[in-house]
Amino acid sequence: MSDAMKDHYQEIIRLLGEDPQREGLRDTPKRAAKAMQFLCKGYQDDLDTLVNGAIFESDNDEMVIVKDIELYSLCEHHLLPFVGRCHIAYLPDGKVLGLSKFARIVDMYARRMQIQENLTRQIALAIEGVTGARGVGVVIEARHMCMMMRGVEKQNSRMLTSMMLGDFRSDAATRTEFLSLIRGGQSPAI
Repeated sequence: MSDAMKDHYQEIIRLLGEDPQREGLRDTPKRAAKAMQFLCKGYQDDLDTLVNGAIFESDNDEMVIVKDIELYSLCEHHLLPFVGRCHIAYLPDGKVLGLSKFARIVDMYARRMQIQENLTRQIALAIEGVTGARGVGVVIEARHMCMMMRGVEKQNSRMLTSMMLGDFRSDAATRTEFLSLIRGGQSPAI
């Protein structure tokens, strides 16, 4: 953990009008710096290392969906969390990706400061790049603390974003099948 980051948190606490030396706050700058490093650990990851060769030959050319991958990220505008789920589909073209790699790819990009729209795009492009799929679809549904805890304070608002590449973009039937399958068997609310 960076001493500079810890020192900055201590100064923020002081500027907010608190005493960073009082008992309950004494170790808070250190804990906050450690937490922020964890929440932003995606900057330390790279796609090739993360995938680690887990791409396998396959004759399957039907849609593969990985649904309800939970995600936690920080909005780059307020540094407040947004939490939700990601649904990913792809049409293999001779290769499939190891199942756990979908969650790892979601985490790598989610653990960076950004907006949900960009996160959705980054995940879709990564899946397309590593699999060479004929098409990729990604849908993210999330709740944003910047909407819930401050500003308009809307507790039940959710944001949905999607990115469709290849056959998911050009073929309405493929896109409709994906969207229908992720709606079926509704998951519990976030």
